[in-house]
Amino acid sequence: MTMLTDFGYILLFIISAIVFVAVFLFLAKLIRPNRPNEEKLTTYESGEEPDGNANVRFNIRFYVIALIFILFDVELIFLFPWATVFGNKRLIAETDGLWGWFSLVEMFVFVGVLLIGLAYAWIKGHLDWVRPEVKTTEYESKIPKSLYDKINQKYSQ
Repeated sequence: MTMLTDFGYILLFIISAIVFVAVFLFLAKLIRPNRPNEEKLTTYESGEEPDGNANVRFNIRFYVIALIFILFDVELIFLFPWATVFGNKRLIAETDGLWGWFSLVEMFVFVGVLLIGLAYAWIKGHLDWVRPEVKTTEYESKIPKSLYDKINQKYSQ
């Protein structure tokens, strides 16, 4: 009788995970209702009707706001270990409460630096969202517009 090595167990887990996902995705496809209508098939962009072509350059402020969001997400990641490490009752008792005060002041400094960064971004206007104007091209095609309309009517039905 042969025994599986550690790599064999890993391979077994990977294969079983792939089979598990494939089976449940197939079952979901069989069970789910499929009733598309005009509203479900429309393009949806953050609750607003899309304007113009989708192949446009994004405003750089989108990335700045995303980075600021990640910054404050990381802040929350640091708050959880802080609460567990500095909430140690043994250390607070051994230092007559100084450990608790130190941790509280340290966290206020940490959050204060982040708030200063937020205020800086706010004052500089990085949090203001400006909708870009839709630019239509002035290109005149040699193909008549009526042919485009016929193609659009053919595929819209």
